[in-house]
Amino acid sequence: MTMNRPLALAAALLASAAPALANDPAPSSAEKTTVAAMRLADGSEVGTISLAQAEHGVVMRVDVRGLTAGKHGLHIHQTGACTPDFQAAGGHFNPADTEHGFHTAGGYHAGDLPNLDVADDGTARAEFFVPKVTIKGPASDALPHSLSDADGAAVIIHAATDDYRTMDSSGGRQACGVIFPKG
Repeated sequence: MTMNRPLALAAALLASAAPALANDPAPSSAEKTTVAAMRLADGSEVGTISLAQAEHGVVMRVDVRGLTAGKHGLHIHQTGACTPDFQAAGGHFNPADTEHGFHTAGGYHAGDLPNLDVADDGTARAEFFVPKVTIKGPASDALPHSLSDADGAAVIIHAATDDYRTMDSSGGRQACGVIFPKG
């Protein structure tokens, strides 16, 4: 039985590439994912928000319970710390120094996210895409905003609806989770 020339060439190329491929393993899913445990001010856990690195940003998956029904502002905050009043999380993650809200001419913060719709039973499950953000490693041209800097980052679920215009429209901080701890 004889092998035709193109097939033999393809087999030889595959065989010669195998050692090189074995030395360069693909990143594991653990290297591309982080999870923030969401807690109320009293310390009780109300769920998780997971972040998974994608090519052009981060996919954020929300799975929470025990919240008040309705729409809630949801934001990534600039510091990876949650004290009982959640003020240690600082302001919204805004490395480009833009205006707050999706309905402003000057753009929006990198930490601005769509409102989270909490059902009557206090649960919410949602998935959002956060463009131009990385959860691992330094920022790059493609992903200019890193959440894993020295200050870390947190995610906050606010008590009221974000109007996507006014900075303080979404009210107090209802739940907080550390994405990356400060320092």
